[in-house]
Amino acid sequence: MDLVPYLAALSALAGLALAGYFYLAVTKESPGNERMVELMNAIQEGSRAFLRREYTWVTGFVVIMAVLIFVLLDYGRPWGAISYITGAVLSGIAGFIGMTIATKANARTAHAAIEGANKALPLAFRGGAVMGFTVAGLALFGLSMAYLVFVEWLKVDQPFQVVTAFGLGASSIALFSRVGGGIYTKAADVGADLVGKVEAGIPEDDPRNPATIADNVGDNVGDVAGMGADLFESYGGAIIAPLALAAFLGLGPTPEIPVLGANEFFVFPLAVAAVGMVASILGAFFVRAGESLESKDLSKALHRGTNVAMALTVVAVVALSYVFFDGLALVENWWGLAVSVIGGLLVGFGIGKVAEIWTSDEYRTVKNIAKQTETGPATTVLSGISSGMMSVGASVVLVVIGIAVAHWGGEQLADGAGIYGIAVAAIGMLATLGVVVSVDAYGPIADNAGGIAEMAHLDPSVREVTDSLDALGNTTAAIAKGFAVGSAALTALALFKAFEASLLAEGTLLSLDVGQVPVFIGLFLGAMVPFVFAALTIDAVGRAANKMIEEVRRQFREIPGLREGDPSAVPEYAKCVDISTTAALREMLIPGGLAVVVPLVIGFISVDALGGFLAGALVVGFSLAIFMANAGGAWDNAKKYIEGGAHGGKGSDAHKAAVVGDTVGDPFKDTSGPAMNILIKVMTIVALIFAPAFV
Repeated sequence: MDLVPYLAALSALAGLALAGYFYLAVTKESPGNERMVELMNAIQEGSRAFLRREYTWVTGFVVIMAVLIFVLLDYGRPWGAISYITGAVLSGIAGFIGMTIATKANARTAHAAIEGANKALPLAFRGGAVMGFTVAGLALFGLSMAYLVFVEWLKVDQPFQVVTAFGLGASSIALFSRVGGGIYTKAADVGADLVGKVEAGIPEDDPRNPATIADNVGDNVGDVAGMGADLFESYGGAIIAPLALAAFLGLGPTPEIPVLGANEFFVFPLAVAAVGMVASILGAFFVRAGESLESKDLSKALHRGTNVAMALTVVAVVALSYVFFDGLALVENWWGLAVSVIGGLLVGFGIGKVAEIWTSDEYRTVKNIAKQTETGPATTVLSGISSGMMSVGASVVLVVIGIAVAHWGGEQLADGAGIYGIAVAAIGMLATLGVVVSVDAYGPIADNAGGIAEMAHLDPSVREVTDSLDALGNTTAAIAKGFAVGSAALTALALFKAFEASLLAEGTLLSLDVGQVPVFIGLFLGAMVPFVFAALTIDAVGRAANKMIEEVRRQFREIPGLREGDPSAVPEYAKCVDISTTAALREMLIPGGLAVVVPLVIGFISVDALGGFLAGALVVGFSLAIFMANAGGAWDNAKKYIEGGAHGGKGSDAHKAAVVGDTVGDPFKDTSGPAMNILIKVMTIVALIFAPAFV
């Protein structure tokens, strides 16, 4: 068992090596003609400039949090602060690397699309795979080393509190990256769509539209860098939760509460992550496409890698459970945790399938929304809202089943291990993160490729290929968000239990009796925060989009010949990029700070109120995240379904109504919704880390 952290670190390095291999494979492909290279470089420069400014701003927040950890917490001097900073730095690096390859893969994918989908899809996937395996590799390597350094080598005081600080560092970057990147990308996207498609009647990504470069930059800073930091945090949190829980519940060899007295409970999460990494590496080589542009055929090609990785993980987890727990003292059924992990994996797949059913144009929901566009924007918006709400029902049922199965599996292993079973189920959901993120990050690359194909005036057949890849990308993004928010629910529950146990270790019993006024007040405040957070982020997109719309209108009005397509009329792309950048950086601070400040304030007033607050935020935040992600994805693909020729096709009244629905859904699915799962985990992990200070 002592070798497990080392093996986990080695598997992480193997994932990083695969990322390096795919990076070389992508960059050796041709980026196309001079115009395509020029566009690629413009998108890359804009993305890097934004990320540099964003990280500069976030560094100030990280420094403040590190100082708070150092000053307020005994274990924070210095190890907790160091662990926190390490998590933040690795998360930032993962986002930067992913964004770099995405901005190199876009033009190359557009050029490959000239030869067809069978060349373009694997190339876009490999670009996404650099992101996927960088995120998973850096997260697993960082956590393995944190375990070895703080628990095994230095044997610091309160080592698992110190390791948990690593997760808060990752969460800090994830929250601001998701919110800032989401505001950026949707301000540009909404502005480009409303003025370009609806008012000017020009195609998406038309080079005459001044917001197109900002829109393409936004795909990278929001949907690649932001998403990467998000899933880095999700993966890290899923591994940290059972580690912290095992420590606080005394499932390991702690002299204070020797329940089972086995190191297996500490290293089992790392072992599951390690086999998931190896399975993801093998699965990544199964992604191949044929000549068909049909969504279902492309979907099969893309999901083949995920399915292979999942199957291999299931077999490996059963073997791990036998090796770890068969014959261990007080263990009743060695297969108990295998049931928990596999249950989590299947529930994650199920939530992803729900997202696919509600957001893919292969199914009824998107077709119904497209049909509603014939009667205008109002019915389009209503049908999207109702479908998103309905998807919450299916997802909640799946999560409840997953929690019940995982708890049962833990109890089958040993009495009192049920909550630990729930914690490791979250790892099951994200065990194949490398290939899941690869499939997700593929989407923005395909979207950018379509933009470059349009702006470089490539043959319409190229845009047909990239559009088919992009439509699939919306569904794969919704699936990955399903995995992320599903794991967030289980991880937050496990961290909440660890918070309760850490208070007990400090001599304070947490009350969750809703008949107690502090708990009841906390529940209401917790239910309120996700709505306020969503309102702040959606309003931020609205304000930034308003400025973008005015700027695009101004350029169409003041630059002679721009709207008409005069070759001598050049749009001022840089002004639109600057509007999105400035707005995103300014607007991300209040929502981001809310997630940290509110639980700290409540915790110093009443820990019982904080317990109620976390419970309310978890339930409401999870439901809102699912609703927004699926409603937004459905609106987007209904628009693309119409652009494919249904209900009058591009330029029709139905298409204009669909564009309105899509612009409503943009901040839902790419700003507020994805940030919600980070919000509920950040608040829970802040409570856990600062629990000793509260009492």
